[in-house]
Amino acid sequence: MRFVIQRVREASVTIDGEMKAEIGKGFLVLIGITDSDTKEVADKMIRKLIGMRIFEDEQGKTNLALSDVSGQLLLVSQFTLYADCKKGNRPSFIKAGKPDFACEMYEYIVCRCRENVEIVKTGEFGADMKVSLTNDGPFTIVLDSEEIGISPVSK
Repeated sequence: MRFVIQRVREASVTIDGEMKAEIGKGFLVLIGITDSDTKEVADKMIRKLIGMRIFEDEQGKTNLALSDVSGQLLLVSQFTLYADCKKGNRPSFIKAGKPDFACEMYEYIVCRCRENVEIVKTGEFGADMKVSLTNDGPFTIVLDSEEIGISPVSK
């Protein structure tokens, strides 16, 4: 599982020319899912996401979490986070989760985040979305479940 977390002042998703979702201060999170992911992996990634202390305190240190600043979440599915660019110039996406499974996991992540964060907005799984944001910093963190030691258990 991969999360690309961008600390934002504002972010929005537009689909077919219509605003689908928008947030103020918080995180825009691009979510990539692979077939080996599990709900246990998702839970650990969500805990890491929500606990991420990347907002500045009164001394200018990145010491505050989303809850400390009444931050909001905009969660956007993005299978291209599992692009394989090793051969040629056209990426392969065979490592991305199959659509039905990935959609189920994405919805699970959204539901779990809503249990912990007051304002959670979403894109639309599988849609052609236009994502706009004002990155604050810029500040972008990539969380990869394999790189941070979160290994899948059985499904």
